[in-house]
Amino acid sequence: MPINKGRFWLTTDSQSAAIEATADDLYNLVSDLPRMGEWSPECERVEWLNGTTQPAEGAEFMGHNRGGPFNKMRWSRHGRVLTADPGREFAFITDEGGRESTVWRYTFEPAGTGTRVTESYDVRWIPTWARIVDVPTNRHRELNEGMRHTLAQLKAHAETATVEPDPR
Repeated sequence: MPINKGRFWLTTDSQSAAIEATADDLYNLVSDLPRMGEWSPECERVEWLNGTTQPAEGAEFMGHNRGGPFNKMRWSRHGRVLTADPGREFAFITDEGGRESTVWRYTFEPAGTGTRVTESYDVRWIPTWARIVDVPTNRHRELNEGMRHTLAQLKAHAETATVEPDPR
């Protein structure tokens, strides 16, 4: 783990939730990136790029986010789908300034009559300016809280709504 000013920067973390829904239904919700803003407290919207209309390995997208103090910061990130394995795993990587930045991953495992969904991130690169001002320490807390919120929203939706079957 990188170290700054005597503190550890947590560059990877995960949260899990047991959800009473099938792995396929949950995968369909999570991998429909234009809907990510419904679950994530940070994501405002996502659009597929280059004519893509559904998740597939190599598909590119642009994500638009908000956060920071008073939710006033706004930024966009280019992303690319790394893994699109229905009912098992969905992963994508974002980049910042042309460098691969963070891998986001969702895995789905049987859990009783439902599914355990695990959301995780793995930071591959942190910009120099962020390291200087010690952004990662606070960012880790924001991401951890964001994952808990995302999974809670996903759970609330999946357990109360009828999930439409994937038309693929």
